[in-house]
Formats: sequence, structure tokens, C-alpha cells
Amino acid sequence: MESRSVGVIAIIIKERDTVACKVNDIFTQYGSIILGRIGLPYRERNLNIITLIVDASTDQIGALTGKLGRIEGVTVKSTLAKL
Repeated sequence: MESRSVGVIAIIIKERDTVACKVNDIFTQYGSIILGRIGLPYRERNLNIITLIVDASTDQIGALTGKLGRIEGVTVKSTLAKL
């Protein structure tokens, strides 16, 4: 049986206009592991903050966060609970 984790991924996006399409494309690719998504614009600082709740293998979560982290202007952190 594949080991799965439930986790939270925090994403901070600088200058949303230039990277939103790339970020949303990645979300679509990994939509099957995303249980929930909350997004908040922080207009005063030109930032967007997104939180994802995921349920997947650590390899899948690592692939998702790795792709997001390679986008310039995107910062990603995750925390996982092994179940």
C-alpha cells in the first residue's frame, strides 16, 4: 500500500499578474490530490497568499511543491502529517 500524507501547503505569490496562469496550470495538473484551497489577496503589498490542503504520497506533494517553487516570484512551504 502506498504511504500517503495529509498536509498543508502555503504559497505566497508576488506580482500575481505575471505568474497566476502558471500557478493555476500546476493546480489543475495536481487537482486530484488537492482537497481544498483558500486564497487571499493582500493588495497593500501586491501579494496573494494561497493555502492548499492535500492528501497524497510524499513524492506527489514534493513534485507539486517543487514545480511551484521553480516559478519566479513564488514561495512555497509545506507541512505534512503521516497517517
